[in-house]
Amino acid sequence: MHISAKVDYAVRTLVEIAAADSPPVKAEHLAAAQSIPHKFLEAVLGDLRRAELVQSRRGPDGGYWLARPPEEIAVADVIRAIEGPLASVRGERPEEVEYGGPAKPLRDVWIAVRVNLRAVLEAVTIADVASGALPDFVGKLTADPEAWRRR
Repeated sequence: MHISAKVDYAVRTLVEIAAADSPPVKAEHLAAAQSIPHKFLEAVLGDLRRAELVQSRRGPDGGYWLARPPEEIAVADVIRAIEGPLASVRGERPEEVEYGGPAKPLRDVWIAVRVNLRAVLEAVTIADVASGALPDFVGKLTADPEAWRRR
């Protein structure tokens, strides 16, 4: 799975907002706190606003805040808002692809990949990341030395 800079910035932005003492949070603060180029951040915030993950207000008392509690925003929600479906094959959803001959079972492999992505990304919320209290299963997965081995 490729996690784009835009998705990475979007998740980090939401985590920064969730951890803020008193939203709204200014874009300038978000950019500086997470080392995100300001112009890029503005595009990310626009996508997050259109996806109704953040709300904003202009002016001296303005800024950004989460549109719903951070416990209700899964990392998967952010990825879908920024990039679309979690898993696709040549731009199609895995269940829509068809193969013939010996490649026929490959669709099941792509479905299984999506299921596993969902298992992690739909279970981890912005609140989990902001608090540093990730679900236990994430700790178990990352405790395995094989998880850290490059292949």
